Amino acid sequence: MVGATPRAAAIGRELRRAREDAGLTARQLALRLGKAHTTVGRWESGERAPKPVDLAAALAILDVESALRDELVELARDTDGTKWVAVGLPEQTRQMAAILETEEQATRITSLALTLIPGLIQTREYAQAIIGGGGLGADEVRARVATRVSRRDVLTRRRHPAAYLALIDESALHRGIGDREVMADQLRVILDMAKRPNIEIRIIPLGSGWHPGLEGPFELYERPDGQALIHVENRRSGLFFHEVDDVAAYQNAADVVADVAMSPAESVTLIAEIATALERTS
Repeated sequence: MVGATPRAAAIGRELRRAREDAGLTARQLALRLGKAHTTVGRWESGERAPKPVDLAAALAILDVESALRDELVELARDTDGTKWVAVGLPEQTRQMAAILETEEQATRITSLALTLIPGLIQTREYAQAIIGGGGLGADEVRARVATRVSRRDVLTRRRHPAAYLALIDESALHRGIGDREVMADQLRVILDMAKRPNIEIRIIPLGSGWHPGLEGPFELYERPDGQALIHVENRRSGLFFHEVDDVAAYQNAADVVADVAMSPAESVTLIAEIATALERTS
């Protein structure tokens, strides 16, 4: 595959963070590795994946602890794989690095959400109610909530915010996550986000019948180089893939769902009605 793969993006993000933590510039790291600084830049952007031996050398220079070093070097052994299945918390954590990098680079993001509000537009309190109920420690919950809320920056940044289409099943608007105040605030934030020119909110009505979106939620990321990636996640695993046929199937599913969804104006009206009803009874 030409260009960045999810594994390369995850490695690049971790490498950049390790370099910054070590107080080195990309040029300084490149000099110590005997590489061009542009090569290190391509590694960090995910444009090119480092060879395992080069990555191991860089991480050793940066004094990265051995467990993480071994994990990243192993990840570098198959950066061109057409699919990346992450099972269990450690590998899901690495995959989250790829998600964050992919979101930052995306020009357009499509979310299909069936049961919950998409993570990119969740409020802190809504995210807290979800993540806090997963049996994690308090520190881990705080870190995950902070990460989730910060992801919204890709939609609200001043320069080149990503275009965003959220296809949300109506049931997610009625599902009581947290108390009524939390839900009402979440819906009001969605209404505020929908005012932005780069954001389109479309609600899938309960009476829409069967459509391909019912097969499961997903995120579709489109990048400046024309490549697209799909991410599918459940409780204990995540799957990234970028084969053209796979992406086309999910893009087609999103198009079909958009055809049965309410218009943006109808969606905003429904969300406002539900938010008002929640506020009256909270």
